[in-house]
Amino acid sequence: MLSAETSNSVPVTVLTGYLGAGKTTLLNHILTYEHGKKVAVIVNEFGEVGIDNQLVIDADEEIFEMNNGCICCTVRGDLIRIIGNLMKRRDKFDHLVIETTGLADPAPVIQTFFVDEDMQSQLSLDAVVTVVDAKHIWQHWEADEAQEQIAFADVILLNKTDLVAPEILDELEKRIRGMNALAKIYRTRNSELNMDALLGVQAFDLDRALEIDPNFLGEDAHQHDETVYSVALVEPGELDGQKLNAWMTELLRTQGPDIFRMKGILNIAGEDHRFVFQGVHMIFDGKPDRPWKPTETRKNELVFIGRNLDETKLKQDFQACLVNSQ
Repeated sequence: MLSAETSNSVPVTVLTGYLGAGKTTLLNHILTYEHGKKVAVIVNEFGEVGIDNQLVIDADEEIFEMNNGCICCTVRGDLIRIIGNLMKRRDKFDHLVIETTGLADPAPVIQTFFVDEDMQSQLSLDAVVTVVDAKHIWQHWEADEAQEQIAFADVILLNKTDLVAPEILDELEKRIRGMNALAKIYRTRNSELNMDALLGVQAFDLDRALEIDPNFLGEDAHQHDETVYSVALVEPGELDGQKLNAWMTELLRTQGPDIFRMKGILNIAGEDHRFVFQGVHMIFDGKPDRPWKPTETRKNELVFIGRNLDETKLKQDFQACLVNSQ
């Protein structure tokens, strides 16, 4: 059932979050937890991250063996090259975690898995996990990096909940939900979370990716006070493939940098299979998926997460791609 297992590709988790949010603590949980998986970790700068020293037993130039069988490497060079070296030890690990620095925009890391054919064949993106410092996020809420990390996330840890009043957490969660309708949000202390919610969640498996929160489509969802927010479109009917292609091409050409994430399940006229797609900025990947089931209603669901999105125009332009019902 799990696509990652059948194709023998390695699932990859991208871990991001602001400096001090609790990423290193989370990494240490992943590396020391007896979850039965052998995990390889790529960290941006090993020296600065301070992963518990006792874990490292063989300080190679770039790849470190952990005493629990995990592997750790540092990105001093190109991600693709490091992963290439790591894949020579494919038998040593079951899951790959890539930690991005606190200020990094995760997009280039995510895009690597879309554009490099070797990477696509050997690895499958499992989830982007963002750790949010519930106490200090307000101080840098307006920072592009903080908003982008939330926008790109499939799983969000609202960390340090013990330092914040419940009503502030509720407000924070509501604002995050408005920015990213797709992410699963967990409240944590010391970055402690069940590994099943972190590793092997298949958030990039589009069958699960569009579990849109129905409340998100309600009235209060449209009070966009953030610069980054989600727009969800749900439309019945069939789409004209050519019109859709022309619209999408133009949309990415003109607004690609502002669209952080895009996911959709579409009903294309004349096709028996669902068409699933996702994009990161201007990089776009779409393909026919499983057949529509006789019992399910064929409809189109799209979610855009980004900046400066014109919801009304997106909706009108998308509806214009529908085959006119005669």
